[in-house]
Amino acid sequence: MIESEYLEENDKLLQSLKRIPSLEQFKENELRILLHKSKIRKYRKGERIIKEGATGAWIYILVYGRVEIIKDGRIITTTDRRGELIGEIGAIDGAARSASVMASENTVCLATDTRQIQRMTGDDRLAFGYILYRVFAETLAERLRLTTQELMRERNRFHLKKWLPGGR
Repeated sequence: MIESEYLEENDKLLQSLKRIPSLEQFKENELRILLHKSKIRKYRKGERIIKEGATGAWIYILVYGRVEIIKDGRIITTTDRRGELIGEIGAIDGAARSASVMASENTVCLATDTRQIQRMTGDDRLAFGYILYRVFAETLAERLRLTTQELMRERNRFHLKKWLPGGR
């Protein structure tokens, strides 16, 4: 992994962040705060980003590349969606990471230590915390929606099999 220092204000980087879907709702001053609390991390193909069972408060926003989400040694999904939030569950509840995340090609993430929120004060802390947790909530709601759809497909498939001749 190659990691930058904490980021400074950079208009080019700021404009790039504004085009990431999960960050569109941030105001410019909030994105500047995010930049100051974040690092760019570059991973080569095959490098681990998050280890299942480890603890940590870092969250990652996929800037580009592709990652595999791995649970108990099995790939459960892959994503290359720019702006995908990674590691948010462990950052929210402080529990051990529920899955590993591996770079399946060269990958760049914006990495933010969510403990930084505790070091902020006043309106910045409230605004940034609100927006960050709103992004968490939207991400989790979308994942729950997709999981429910998948569950219903499997239930329907099982139900149909049950009634087909020969159980096929």
